[in-house]
Amino acid sequence: MVRNILLAGVALAAFLAVSGVARAEGVYFVTPKDGATVSNPVHVKFDVDGMTVAPAGTTTPSTGHHHLLIDSGPLPQGQVVPVNDKSLHYGKGQTEADITLPPGDHTLTAQFADGAHHSYGPQWSQTITVHVK
Repeated sequence: MVRNILLAGVALAAFLAVSGVARAEGVYFVTPKDGATVSNPVHVKFDVDGMTVAPAGTTTPSTGHHHLLIDSGPLPQGQVVPVNDKSLHYGKGQTEADITLPPGDHTLTAQFADGAHHSYGPQWSQTITVHVK
């Protein structure tokens, strides 16, 4: 009986992993997908597992908000996310937006940061490449 319960647990874990229900902690793009060809405006949607999205200024542990770094990679842990046209802040807790990019290839980095815009580091980021028509 214990063996059957153990086998059922392993089967359930495998099903969840294959179905995409079970995820590791981290930040990821829901859309666009890595390598996608896109048109303007580019719809970007983020998600995070293992932290809670909260507006900028929130100091509760394990909370933060999304930032989009255009043609840049992840930031070191603790570094403040800059404010410029290549570093977009979603400090109201937004999880999606439409952006305009020039035609060509671009890297997009979803970077999660705390309420004071301090990066949680590369482990709380994802970088993808897109081609804009």
